[in-house]
Amino acid sequence: MNNNHMFSFSGRLRSLNHASLGILLMLRDQHNAWVHAAATAGVLVAGIICGLSPAEWALLVMGITLVWVAEALNTAFEYLCDVASPEFHPLVKKSKDVAAGAVLLSALGAVLIGLLVFGPRLAHDFGRLF
Repeated sequence: MNNNHMFSFSGRLRSLNHASLGILLMLRDQHNAWVHAAATAGVLVAGIICGLSPAEWALLVMGITLVWVAEALNTAFEYLCDVASPEFHPLVKKSKDVAAGAVLLSALGAVLIGLLVFGPRLAHDFGRLF
C-alpha cells in the first residue's frame, strides 16, 4: 500500500484542522453564515425551552445541518468560480446563482421543519392567550 494512503492519527488531525479553518473562512467571508449562526442559536435555545423530544431534536439537527452544509458548499463553489473566472462571466454568474438557490432551498426546508416542530406548541400557547 502506498504510504500516502495509509491511515495516520496525525493525518486525521491535519484534516480536522483544515476543515475547521474552512468553517472559520466561511464565517469570516459569508455574511449569510452569521444569519445561519443566529438562527441556529435561536432554534437551539427555543428547543431547550420547549423541552423537545429526541425525535424533534433529530429533525431540527437535520434541518440545521442541511443549511450549514449547503452554505459551506456554496462558499467553496464561489471560491472556485472566482479562481476559474476572475472576470465576470454570465455562466459563472448563473452557476453561483444556482448554488445560492440551493442554500435558499435548504433554509426554506429548515424553516418548514421548524414550523412543524414548533408550530403546534405555538398554536397551543397562542390559543391559551386568547
